Amino acid sequence: MAVLHLLGTGAAYSDATRTTTMLAFESAGSTIVVDCGGDAVQRLLASQVDPATIDALIVTHEHPDHVAGFPLFVERLWVGGRERPIDVYGIDEAVAQARRAWEAFDTSSWDVPELRWHRVERAQRAAVLETEHWRVTAAPGIHPVPVVGVRVEDARGGGAVAYSCDTERAEAITGLAANADILVHEATGRFRGHTGNEDAARVARDAGVRRLVLVHLPPDPKEEELAEARSIFPQVEYGHDGGRYEF
Repeated sequence: MAVLHLLGTGAAYSDATRTTTMLAFESAGSTIVVDCGGDAVQRLLASQVDPATIDALIVTHEHPDHVAGFPLFVERLWVGGRERPIDVYGIDEAVAQARRAWEAFDTSSWDVPELRWHRVERAQRAAVLETEHWRVTAAPGIHPVPVVGVRVEDARGGGAVAYSCDTERAEAITGLAANADILVHEATGRFRGHTGNEDAARVARDAGVRRLVLVHLPPDPKEEELAEARSIFPQVEYGHDGGRYEF
């Protein structure tokens, strides 16, 4: 059984109860982290996930609330004793931003692990990685900058989680989420480059998923604001920092 951990569920302008949206997927001693806008390692520890089990970091796009914590991510793993390489996956723009953030610091005296960069195509069903634990694919979203959502499948148990990342309602993301156990969809609000609760519910309905968890939330979302979304797709809920979901 694999586990999805919601390390954070907020947007850049969220409230004091939420950090930036970051996800982790854990199975049999292997962990994949998606995005690192904040202190992802601290949030892993708060979720009782051992950072030593991290096998990959995926960065979805270049905005600071998704990648600005990358230098701290590397430093914390290094200080924690990591010696094996750190594998980083992302579309060109996201990887370039992570590299710029890292290179802004003088780390010449740090014996950090090797950083291995892996390019992801911004295309439907783009391959991200495949291991004995995971199969990960990506698809493009609609945002002011290039972005991808990801689908993470448990290679052993067969469960699947799709994550929209920041996007307007997009057919490519609906396809990415097809028949997933869980769709984690942003719900910042219905404006350019983002999605509201109701459109996220339409994606979940059209994709045939079992459960919809809303993240990248504005300050203080109210349960009553889900009424219309639930009329479209009943199994919808707000995610919360520290949330744990088996799939």
